[in-house]
Amino acid sequence: MGNFVCIAASVDCYNVDKIVLKDKVTVSQRSFLCTASHDIDSLQRPLIHAPITIEQHVWVCAEAFVGPGVTIFEGAVVAARAVVIKNVEAWAVVAGNPAKKIKHRNCVEMQT
Repeated sequence: MGNFVCIAASVDCYNVDKIVLKDKVTVSQRSFLCTASHDIDSLQRPLIHAPITIEQHVWVCAEAFVGPGVTIFEGAVVAARAVVIKNVEAWAVVAGNPAKKIKHRNCVEMQT
């Protein structure tokens, strides 16, 4: 875990695999960071897992879901209740289910 990371109340980190939170990450209330699921293409539904990486200056807003294998790149914002199942590009704002890019941030003072 990086420096100046904030994990708010009732965040659920299902860390069957690694969860990496870099500097200045905020994960808001009742968000779910989920590194595992089940293989629905098999009748046995075996557990599958992959790490989650959240880079610096990212804000995961309240009640968002981040799935296995996702990387959220620097400066991105995941809107409240978004469902992130694919990587999020740097400085993007994503929202919805599934999450889609709705805006690009211009935070020049924050870029490293």
